[in-house]
Amino acid sequence: MLAPSVLRERLVTDGGFWREVTVVPQTGSTNADLLDAARAGADEGLVLVAEKQTAGRGRLGRSWSAPAGAGLIFSVLLRPSDVPPGRLGWLPLLTGVAVAAAVHGQAGLPASLKWPNDVLVGERKLAGILAEAHGGAVVVGVGLNVTLSPAELPVPTATSLLIEDAASTDRAALLAAILTELAGWYRAWRADPDVAGLRADYLRWCVTIGREVRAELPGGAVLTGTAADLDEAGRLVLRTPGGPVPVGAGDVLHVR
Repeated sequence: MLAPSVLRERLVTDGGFWREVTVVPQTGSTNADLLDAARAGADEGLVLVAEKQTAGRGRLGRSWSAPAGAGLIFSVLLRPSDVPPGRLGWLPLLTGVAVAAAVHGQAGLPASLKWPNDVLVGERKLAGILAEAHGGAVVVGVGLNVTLSPAELPVPTATSLLIEDAASTDRAALLAAILTELAGWYRAWRADPDVAGLRADYLRWCVTIGREVRAELPGGAVLTGTAADLDEAGRLVLRTPGGPVPVGAGDVLHVR
């Protein structure tokens, strides 16, 4: 089990962003737990890590699960009250940048990002990200496969650090690296929601840009086109025969 004392020593420091790191053996959903904390008035900077989730959620109502201790399952509580609501779509994107950079640095793998919330190795999903808001709070959850075997993967298109022969599967070191990256990007973005460095870095990691994609939109509509760019709100801009179309929600599939 991850040692809370070790994580606190690395992350809860004078002048640091993270105020508390809690590790629990099991919970229904780390996102749901921190949303409850947000409703109760908790300040930002909380981290909740679970060795196992029994009711984990992904985007679009999907479930997410992994054997106990085989992944990194955690959520963070943020309160970006001074950021315009139209810029909040960047939160899962900057979290993706933090995860990809940490996986590259700690595990030595060529991680990449699929808009809006998947971390890939090659074409296989290594991690997913889910952001949920309540009032002025946003809870961002991450589920990353660390030591799952092929038989334990939730879907055939997933992968894990172990399967990819990562240089390290040290969960504590990886979590510390992700949270350090995340705090740095969050502070920079909160100080300047238009910070050019974030958009440039996201585009550097993102393999969706330039691909032909199929966007399955809320309500059942389907849009196809070339993923051309991100707009100021973090929406994916598709180049279609009728002109550029921004996509802010839905399921985006790489066609080729």
